[in-house]
Amino acid sequence: MNKTELIAAMANETNLSKKDVEAVLKSFIDVVSKELQNDGKVQLVGFGTFEVSKRAAREGRNPQTGATMKIEASKAPRFKAGKALKDMVNA
Repeated sequence: MNKTELIAAMANETNLSKKDVEAVLKSFIDVVSKELQNDGKVQLVGFGTFEVSKRAAREGRNPQTGATMKIEASKAPRFKAGKALKDMVNA
């Protein structure tokens, strides 16, 4: 399912216009993104948690030459599914 299909399904489910649903979805994405930029987390009970994972600096290897290289520390967004979502998927 892509974004357009998601918007259409949500509009059908809620009886709202696609334009309204698109605005709500964009707002949700913007709010979650800003919270993750500030190292926060967004927890939706029963669905899951969006949070930032920190990766430490480490030494890696170039697969073509075998030479060692330094990989800088970084942050990555993560989503951890909640128990209710896991149970629904596995049912």
